[in-house]
Amino acid sequence: SGLLALLFCSAAAAAVQPGKDYRSLQPPQPVETGKNVEVLEFFWYGCPHCYSLQPSFKAWLKKQPKDVELRRIPAVLADNWLPLTRTYYALDALDLVGKFHDAVFAAVHEKNIRLEDPKLLFDWVAKQGVDRQKFADVYQSFAVQNQTQRAVQLTRSYGVTGTPTIVVDGKYLTAPSMAGSYERFSEILDELVALARKSRSGKKN
Repeated sequence: SGLLALLFCSAAAAAVQPGKDYRSLQPPQPVETGKNVEVLEFFWYGCPHCYSLQPSFKAWLKKQPKDVELRRIPAVLADNWLPLTRTYYALDALDLVGKFHDAVFAAVHEKNIRLEDPKLLFDWVAKQGVDRQKFADVYQSFAVQNQTQRAVQLTRSYGVTGTPTIVVDGKYLTAPSMAGSYERFSEILDELVALARKSRSGKKN
């Protein structure tokens, strides 16, 4: 039983395996959250896996202490991803992500509305009570175009090859596909946040 206990302890300690459950980014990417541990979600509104991750990911975020901060980046892995990336940044510019993030996912995946078509998108936002012309102007603005191009570059510089992908503190990249289940994914995120904290506290201020 002593041997069993030993095996059990070593297995528990090695719960999260580099290269299998996550990979370290080389070089690490800069974070934008100051003293907080950054949790960066690369997603695409058209991705069914991103949509199905939302409930468990939100539940995980709710349990996090105040030093864990979420940022989102719409990933761009193909040209046909660009319209929904612009949609996110247009909502962001109008301070409407909090209100409509889930609704956009639901419109695409539950109601099968083709929001990548600007006309259908503008009709949809108008039905949500948003000024159609104002939204259209922001969607087509230079600022949103710039942010969309930056999302293309960030997708590349972080080495994102699929969505959803989560990067913890610019250092550790993981995805539900690496974890095998949402439950295990939450555990991996916990461990990566702990690793990031440890790495930060090891730095001399």
